[in-house]
Amino acid sequence: MVQRHRYGYGDDPSQWGELFLPEVPGGGRHQGVVVVIHGGYWRSTYGAELGEPIALDLASHGMAAWNLEYRRAGNGGGWPHTFQDVLAGIDKLRDLAGRHALDLRKVVALGHSAGGHLAVWAAGRDRLGRLGLEAEQREVVATADGVRLTGVVSQSGVLNLAEAERLNLSNGAVANLLGGPSSDVPGRHRYADPTAALPLDVPVYAVHTTEDEDVPFGMSATYVEASRGGKVPAQLVTVPGDHFALINPDDAAYVKCRELVEELLA
Repeated sequence: MVQRHRYGYGDDPSQWGELFLPEVPGGGRHQGVVVVIHGGYWRSTYGAELGEPIALDLASHGMAAWNLEYRRAGNGGGWPHTFQDVLAGIDKLRDLAGRHALDLRKVVALGHSAGGHLAVWAAGRDRLGRLGLEAEQREVVATADGVRLTGVVSQSGVLNLAEAERLNLSNGAVANLLGGPSSDVPGRHRYADPTAALPLDVPVYAVHTTEDEDVPFGMSATYVEASRGGKVPAQLVTVPGDHFALINPDDAAYVKCRELVEELLA
């Protein structure tokens, strides 16, 4: 039996998450937490309903899952609020750990599409202050002392913002997120790009489907290539299927992602 608990982490209607919990023996603790971050090219058209089936599946397989909603471009999000929310939503787990016997020594993010971008970006939170982008750092207020992600599974994530802008993915989604093109706000674009925080010291699996027509394969491949010089290089994993196979609990592409999450929590 899976329990569900919804909590806010701010005053905005989009600042909330839902915790999906499997049963544990009396007095026991959950072995880590999975933060589910949905995609939708950072736009308000899509919401946490995309992550709900995944969170339910993870909990049914014995993992605590935190399905995170956040402000998106079009409902108060974009720069810097989307980034503030993702970090604040992850940090909310500290408030919930005692109440729900959560073990925060292992917190893994599972992010799809734009959610993959946000998940990998959040994994580099402790490196953002070293980018020399003081104005952007102040706007996002990305402190390094929050809940640390100990691993990420990115599902066809938009992991190369410069290339995504060049390709004009989803009709200017990157500029829409960041409030302008890189020619106007270069600091924001660098600060928000997961490649800028490399090298990371946590494992990242960049999973990409072979028939993805929404996010090009190069988004994952170029990120993994850029990570190779680091202590913990990212790993590229290809799976059959289209973009949405990754968030279909019945599809083999998603099952592979779940297995990788289980590996990171072990």
